[in-house]
Amino acid sequence: MRTRESAISEADLTLIHALQLAPRATWAQLAEVLGPAADTLARRWARLTERGHAWSGVLPGALTAGSPAVTSAWIRIECAAGTVPATAAALTTDPGTLTVQHVTGVADLVAYVAAPDPAALDAYVVNRLHQLPGVRATRTHVVTALYIPATPTRLDQLTPRQARAVRELGPRPARTARAAPLTTPDPVDQRLLLALAEDARTGVATLAQRIGASESTARRRLARLTATDGVLFRTEPAPRHSGRPVWALICADVPPDQLVPVAAAVSRLRGTRTVTAVTGPHNLFVCAWLNRVEELPGYTEKLVRAGTGLRIADTKVSLRAHKLGAHVIGPDGRREGVVPPDIWGISSRA
Repeated sequence: MRTRESAISEADLTLIHALQLAPRATWAQLAEVLGPAADTLARRWARLTERGHAWSGVLPGALTAGSPAVTSAWIRIECAAGTVPATAAALTTDPGTLTVQHVTGVADLVAYVAAPDPAALDAYVVNRLHQLPGVRATRTHVVTALYIPATPTRLDQLTPRQARAVRELGPRPARTARAAPLTTPDPVDQRLLLALAEDARTGVATLAQRIGASESTARRRLARLTATDGVLFRTEPAPRHSGRPVWALICADVPPDQLVPVAAAVSRLRGTRTVTAVTGPHNLFVCAWLNRVEELPGYTEKLVRAGTGLRIADTKVSLRAHKLGAHVIGPDGRREGVVPPDIWGISSRA
């Protein structure tokens, strides 16, 4: 069985991997490491993004664990027969709904939702989800800890030497660790994050225009957000072309006193993308990207071995991705657009 469709070449995958490590490096900087000329790299990236085969965007850093600025939740949604496509399409338009997957099992859809606070999440569930004609029932699992954010599947195309060189092009880590959880971004930072959501490589001059500030202000704020984890850069290929096209969500039970070490062990497994502690009957949700569905039993076996006391309660496999990290995915697996993750509703206040 083929694990990757041929629409993306090996050279394309190498470029995507480089942009995962240094999403805002210039084409000239990347050319020095990768070999092809800067204009060749620029044309290659333009072709990939125009065709929906790859993209580079951002999510607010406040989605990381411990931030009082965001309340996140996995929501399992049961739909009436024949209403899944329309319900999923409706959910993809919501700024706070970051992921929508059509899955196997009792629930028809799984969504990852972010809101400013629990009250806003409640309002979304009651006034939005429950009002959709296709929705029969929902189960909300509030995220209590995010051990690793939803990082794109790393492609491992670069040689170790190239990877080291490309990392040097990326932002330097802050000298001191972030002393406090991320707070709610101010309106200017919020506009900056939304301006970057569709294309993380947007130039500073354009960003300044979009946020209504000077170029020096835009540059300074972007540097601060990057240095303090206020922005999560995400460069990725369309999953169907990534070599790991199968999305799975594993719901597990872990003894409370073992959650942290188990989450750390699970995070190191190849294929693991997101590890979250949640409320509800099962306290650990693990999201993974696999090469093929036949790998799922082997992956879950590794989960059980990795975590002391871990017991798998349920597994779900995606039949179709409708939205990933704010990006809308079409039925052919390509990106069709983006809904900026306006978690705080600044667009509605404009």
